[in-house]
Amino acid sequence: DEFIISDSGVLKRLDASLIGGNNTPAFEAYLGSNMTSMGDNTLTKITCNTEVYDTDSDYDNSSNYRFTPTSAGKYFVYGQVKISAGGGNDDAKNLMVKIYKNGSAIANSTRDSTYNLGYQNSPSINIASVVAMNGSSDYLELYGSLNSVSDSGSNTGQANSCFFGAYKIIGA
Repeated sequence: DEFIISDSGVLKRLDASLIGGNNTPAFEAYLGSNMTSMGDNTLTKITCNTEVYDTDSDYDNSSNYRFTPTSAGKYFVYGQVKISAGGGNDDAKNLMVKIYKNGSAIANSTRDSTYNLGYQNSPSINIASVVAMNGSSDYLELYGSLNSVSDSGSNTGQANSCFFGAYKIIGA
């Protein structure tokens, strides 16, 4: 897009990309109810089913829980996972969150008790990355896991404390 402006009677063209734009498509969704019976130390897709916003209807909040933007470009992607250990207080050992693109992990963040996490029942972890998307078939998903001390096998993703979002970066 171009804009035409006048400067003392002389018409000039100005490229619209120099004066801003919209960070869309964009979405944010959160886990509306607890995800129960998450396997211990098992990477599980976080089913963020409650949308805060979805500017272009590119996030599937009911079946695949994935973002498939319809505009090519670079996207800032972020998420948070909070999982309660099935063994109760002080049972959480290691927590992991990953961003997947087209079924493969592309970004990873971990909290490990060997690095002074300390055992706790419901740790949380954040992740963020910039990801290039083709605007047609590329999709993003959020995964998380918790390894508990007791290996109880019944960890729970916490409602309202797990979220996933992305927005297109202008000019990148």
